Amino acid sequence: MALELRQQIKMKQQLRMTPQLQQAIKLLQLSRMELIEEVRQEMVENPVLEEIPEVYDADSVGERGQKEKVDETAEVRADESDINQIDWEEYAQNYTSAPPTNHYSGMRRGGEDFPTLEQTLSTSESLTENLLSQLRLEELEEEQEYIGALIIGNLDEAGRLTAQLEEIADDAGASVAEVQEVLHVIQGFEPVGIAARDLRECLLIQARHFHPDDELMHAIIDEHISDLERKSYNKIARTQGVSKEEVIEAAKLLTELEPRPAGGFADDEARYITPDIYIRKMDGEWVATLNEDGLPRLRISRFYRNELAKKKANGEDDEVKDYIQDKLRGAMWLIRSIHQRQSTIVKVTQSIIKFQHEFFEKGVEHLRPLVLREVADDIEMHESTVSRVTNNKYVYTPRGVFELKFFFNSSITKQGGKDLASEAVKAKIRSIIADEDPKKPLSDAKIVEVLKQEDIDIARRTVAKYREMMGILSSSKRKRLF
Repeated sequence: MALELRQQIKMKQQLRMTPQLQQAIKLLQLSRMELIEEVRQEMVENPVLEEIPEVYDADSVGERGQKEKVDETAEVRADESDINQIDWEEYAQNYTSAPPTNHYSGMRRGGEDFPTLEQTLSTSESLTENLLSQLRLEELEEEQEYIGALIIGNLDEAGRLTAQLEEIADDAGASVAEVQEVLHVIQGFEPVGIAARDLRECLLIQARHFHPDDELMHAIIDEHISDLERKSYNKIARTQGVSKEEVIEAAKLLTELEPRPAGGFADDEARYITPDIYIRKMDGEWVATLNEDGLPRLRISRFYRNELAKKKANGEDDEVKDYIQDKLRGAMWLIRSIHQRQSTIVKVTQSIIKFQHEFFEKGVEHLRPLVLREVADDIEMHESTVSRVTNNKYVYTPRGVFELKFFFNSSITKQGGKDLASEAVKAKIRSIIADEDPKKPLSDAKIVEVLKQEDIDIARRTVAKYREMMGILSSSKRKRLF
């Protein structure tokens, strides 16, 4: 068999992602804050882009807004094959990323009660700031103050010490006994119970502070914290040689203590959710309105616009003209991608409003089952596009702030009627538990029976799963004797 080399030509179709399409997909996945950061970075790298300083209202856009819309339609239809034939001077004169003039834009209207700046700001003192202030007032030696700062820096959001004393001692170049001494000082700070190493120590510090003479309470916390959690009052009474009633009285006082003493302070690493879109009822209709606060409105720099005009008038064809044209190309695709992103988010949200109309009118218990495919078919887009839009995007509604993915739920069968969304079933379980007798809490099996009375067919293990997802304890741990 002879081996030989041959050349042959073959034609085949292949799907390739252009850089422009990659950019559009990337922008679609970004949250609002990430988009702002991306645009700022593009403005640094592309000198042709510049921000429009003034804010247009609906009346000031006028004729130019209509012209921009026509220009945009013409330019957006251009593909890569004729991108170099675009009249860049004409494009630069007219194209900006100013928001559209329809009611889906992010422009504020008079009378709309959007959250104000004051509602999003907080001047609360953080736990770290508060404790460091108290530490400085102790007038400790420099080494002790350094150890104290290390201890405070290792407290979690509940105010518990997460590091071992040995670790702090190594970091501070001190002995464990010296760290223990400073820890004892900090445990005397406000709020009482701070810098404890576990729940037992946290409650014990508070009990000794607020109830110094209640030895039974001290003993229960120190020796029977797990029995107390299981409500084994008879066992505690036998061990301590007291009556069950005395144990219950001590337990009543114990419930007044705070297991998370740092709960009233601002979280040093608090995350604030800024909605990407608002849903408001306007003139009897639920409308999606983009949040474009902080998003730069882009246009072509006047300087580069003039340079391009000069080059064209002089018939010059040099590197400078190529540079400007390349940057203009990038600017066009960026602005186009932003417009496409904003438009797609609005389309997806309006479709969600259509499918989940009863939720906005009546509440979470009326949330219907919904999958990405239904929205994709409704707006004639690919399912993956809808998935990207709903990822890491938040919506502000009169019923709270939700991630867009919240509105997509699996279904739970309802006998003799339409199916319910899983979130609606969770809301019903939460409501049933909220209305139960705390002295006789409902078991998961009993909750199943209650749901069946409402024609909701659900397994006990599903109720248990949903209850745990919502952070609700089992019936034995919810039970109260007082």
